[in-house]
Amino acid sequence: MTSGNPFSPEVLGFMKSEHLSALQTEFFKSCQALFEQAQQGQLPPLQDRRFADPAWQKHPAALWQAHMWELSERLLQQYVAKLDIEERERERLAFAAMQWVEAMAPSNFLCSNPQAWETLLATQGESLLQGARNFFEDLQKGRLSQSDESQFQLGENLATTPGAVIYQNELIQLIQYRPTTAKQYALPLLIVPPCINKFYILDLQPQSSLVRYALDQGIAVYLISWRNPACQQSGAMHQASWGDYLEHGVLQAIDVVRAVSAQAKINTLGFCIGGTLLATALALAKAQGDEPAASMSLLTSMLNFADTGILNVFIDEAHVQLREWQAAQGNVLHAAELATTFSFLRPSELVWNYVTSNYLQGKTPSAFDLLYWNSDGTHLPGNFFAWYLRHTYLLNSLVQPGGVLINGLQVDISQLNLPVYIYGSRDDHIVPWRSAFASVSALPQAQHRFVLGASGHIAGVVNPPARKRRHYWTADVEPQHFSALQWLEHAQRHDGSWWPDWIEWLQSHSGHQQNSSPQLGNAQFKELELAPGSYVQVRAV
Repeated sequence: MTSGNPFSPEVLGFMKSEHLSALQTEFFKSCQALFEQAQQGQLPPLQDRRFADPAWQKHPAALWQAHMWELSERLLQQYVAKLDIEERERERLAFAAMQWVEAMAPSNFLCSNPQAWETLLATQGESLLQGARNFFEDLQKGRLSQSDESQFQLGENLATTPGAVIYQNELIQLIQYRPTTAKQYALPLLIVPPCINKFYILDLQPQSSLVRYALDQGIAVYLISWRNPACQQSGAMHQASWGDYLEHGVLQAIDVVRAVSAQAKINTLGFCIGGTLLATALALAKAQGDEPAASMSLLTSMLNFADTGILNVFIDEAHVQLREWQAAQGNVLHAAELATTFSFLRPSELVWNYVTSNYLQGKTPSAFDLLYWNSDGTHLPGNFFAWYLRHTYLLNSLVQPGGVLINGLQVDISQLNLPVYIYGSRDDHIVPWRSAFASVSALPQAQHRFVLGASGHIAGVVNPPARKRRHYWTADVEPQHFSALQWLEHAQRHDGSWWPDWIEWLQSHSGHQQNSSPQLGNAQFKELELAPGSYVQVRAV
C-alpha cells in the first residue's frame, strides 16, 4: 500500500524521473507566470465558485493564494496520474489527494477568506459569534447542517401524500396511498426505497413527489417504510440479516399487496439499494417456486458491482472483515458514518461549502427539502451491512449463477424473466450509469428498457415534469445487444423529465382500468395509522 502523502519519498519513488522533472518544470513556469501577473495587478478571477465573490478580486494577496492553491491542486492530480502503480492504488491515492486538497482550500480558513473578513467587519463581529453558535449546535447534533431543519415536518410539508399504514412488522411498515383518480389500473405498484435512507425522497413535496405523480396517472401505489434500528437494541431488528430484509421486508410486502389488490402479480420498483433488494427478493421468490412480479423498475440501482465508481476506494478484504467483526459484536452501522462517507465523495459541495457559509460567515442554511432528507439518515443492522459489502462490492456474487445462498436456497437473478425498466443518471457518483446499464446483462432473460437521465444519483431521479428541467436519453434498440457506450451512440436526447416515459411503460404492464376504491386495506389488513407512519419519524441519534 502506498503512502497517503502524494509528496512522500515512497510515492515519488514510483514515478519515472523524466515525468517528475517535467511536472516540476511546468509547475515552476506556471508559478512564474502567476507572479508576473500579480506584479502587474492582472490576476484573473478564478472559475471555481468558492472564489466567485468580488471580495477575492479586491484583495490581491488572497487571490494570489487562491491561484496558488488551484495550481497545486492541478499539480497533485498530475503527480498521481503519472505514478507507476496499480490502478486500484492510484484510485485510492487520488481520492486521498482530493480530500487533502479540498480541506486545504484557502476559502476554508478565516485568515485567508476575504469574503469572511468583509462579513465580519460588516456585522461588527456578529457573523463570527453566530458561526461559533452554529458550530457548537452542529457539534451537539454530531453532523454538519446542510439545511434549515426547523422549516420541515414530516406529514405537514414533507411526505404529505394521503394514505395509511396497512401492515407492519419489526422491519417494515407498508403504506397504501389513497387514489387521486376515478379509475386505477388493476395491477398496483409496490415501491421498495433504499433502507439506508428514508422513503420520502420519493414523496418530498407534492410538486416533486414520484408517489403522487404515479397516483395521478392512475397507478395504485404501495410503499415500504423501513424501520430505523436503534444503536442499542436487542431482538430481531437489531440482528436482521440480508435474508430477513428479503423475506420479512420485500416479499412480505409483496404478499400483502397481492392480498389487498386481489392480483396474482404486481408491478415493483426499487430505488438504489432498494433495487438490489428487490431483484434479489424476486430471485429468492423464484427459487421458492413463486413469480409475483409483472414488471420491475430499477432506479439508479446496481446488480452487477464490477464497476462501483469512487466507492471502490473503501472496499477490500480487510475492511469487510472489520465490518463482519463489528456485526458479530452486535453493532449497527451508524447513520452519521454513512452520511459522512457520502458527503466526502463530493467534499467541495457537501462539506466545505457549509463550513465556510455556516461557520466562517455565520449564515443559516436555506430550507432545502432534499438536503433535509439527506440529513435524516438511518442506521443499518451490522449483519445486513456486512453481508451486503461482501457479496456485492467485494465479491460481486449476485451476477454469479448460484453465487448467493439465502435462507438455504441458491438465488440466481439471471433467471428472472419479466419486463424491466432500468434508469441510470449520467452524473451519478454512487451508481455510475454504466453500472446501472450493466443490469441489462445481469438479467439476460428479462425484456429491457434502459433510460439515461441527466444530473446525479438523487437530482436525476427526482425530476418532476412540471419543472421542465434537465433532459434524458432513450434508444430504439435492444440494450442487451450493446455496451453502455454503444447504446449511448444510438440514443436520442429529449428535454424534460423521464417520468412520462416511465409511466407510459408502466401503464402498458398494469392491466385494465377499474373504478378506484376509497377504502384502504381489506378485512385482513386494516388501516393502522395515517401515512407517513411512525417508523419514518424515528431519527437516528
